[in-house]
Amino acid sequence: MTSARRRVIALGLAVCTMAALGIAAIRRQPAALPQRPSGERPTLLLLTSLPLIFGEDFSLRASGSRTLQALRARYKVVPISVTDGSELAKGRLLLMAQPLAQTAENLVILDDWVRSGGRVLLLADPMLEWPSQRPLGDPLRPPPMFADTGLLAHWGLRLDAPDERGPAMRTLAGRKIMTVSPGSLWGGCDISADRFVARCTVGKGEAIVVADADLLDVDSVADDAGRNLGAVVQELATLEHK
Repeated sequence: MTSARRRVIALGLAVCTMAALGIAAIRRQPAALPQRPSGERPTLLLLTSLPLIFGEDFSLRASGSRTLQALRARYKVVPISVTDGSELAKGRLLLMAQPLAQTAENLVILDDWVRSGGRVLLLADPMLEWPSQRPLGDPLRPPPMFADTGLLAHWGLRLDAPDERGPAMRTLAGRKIMTVSPGSLWGGCDISADRFVARCTVGKGEAIVVADADLLDVDSVADDAGRNLGAVVQELATLEHK
């Protein structure tokens, strides 16, 4: 056997081994959390500009988006529009997914809420690719970048946009998930090796910041939607027990 043929065979074996390891890693993904009985579902506050509850035409979907269905399988989902005191008083667990800009006063209230024991999962996308029929500049269109007015810096974080656009694999809650143009997080919190997730202790509370929101767009991530939604639900479960 020639040396060239041996190299081709070795390369083929290496590729097969890598593929097998990748398949094995996917199979080792944590199991999906079970649905909770309706009477045992804690309140989950939801603040988002994304069309998770209503479509862009504001018509109520029969059962909401697939993301909303996944959340409702374990939580009593309570939509809120702002982070003022009366809204945050409705629960102790909050999912913020590419929210609209909050006033400085409401950001102070949100920070105080977390410091007093609140738990928040923030999906902050610096380059949102979510498709929208609304023109750029429409106040009802999800913001193309996370509308940060100082909150992340107050928690010791910086969010950078990606150098290149497009799909990318990242890790969330121990799962390999598909993202679209994810950003990078820097700062003093516990930040994952891929710069995708920051876990911050804020007073008596906890904030998990994820540098992407397109992961909730089940149409764009297609076959990875189940893993993506499972990872979000797992992160919320982690916050519950902090």
